[in-house]
Amino acid sequence: MATIMGSDGKARCRWSGAAPEFLGYHDTEWGFPIADDHRLFEKLCLEGFQSRLSWRTILAKRGNFRTAFHDFDFDRIARFTGRDVERLLKDDGIVRHRGKIEAVINNAQRAQEIVKQEGSLAAFVWRYESDRYAKPQTASTSAESVALSKALKKQGWKFVGPTTVYAFMQAMGLINDHVEDCVIRAEVERARKSFKRPGR
Repeated sequence: MATIMGSDGKARCRWSGAAPEFLGYHDTEWGFPIADDHRLFEKLCLEGFQSRLSWRTILAKRGNFRTAFHDFDFDRIARFTGRDVERLLKDDGIVRHRGKIEAVINNAQRAQEIVKQEGSLAAFVWRYESDRYAKPQTASTSAESVALSKALKKQGWKFVGPTTVYAFMQAMGLINDHVEDCVIRAEVERARKSFKRPGR
């Protein structure tokens, strides 16, 4: 069964019941379309940090990540130096992984380049939106996530494999992957229909 029943008697995606903090994230964030560059950059970074870890771990530390990385303002992060890397490696409020921390700094610089080319990171990312009327998928990648992953890697981004990018696309509303019977699916669909696609 793909859903669980909430305390309000309404069905939701089964994963939303796996941890107490998942319900609010599922109901108010996951799948709703986002056009804000810093939010998009944050999610790409956090999905990279999640590699080989659980989303619960990352979600629990999200506030700490936001503090450590200046709310994922990539213009500020792009100026980080080796001293900042060493500082972050001592911060037990985040995931202390040198490669992932250095990837965030690299990706901030690449994000700046995309903004110069495209006007915004959102305009670049939303070019790879999945079919807006597609049914929920069970796979961990899609043709669109593979394409976006390749495009980001070509720009020099790191920790942006197709699975990481697909999770990003699910969360940021580039596809509505709430299961058919989930009460939030219709809310997300309404939000996607009224959403003004960046760069269009």
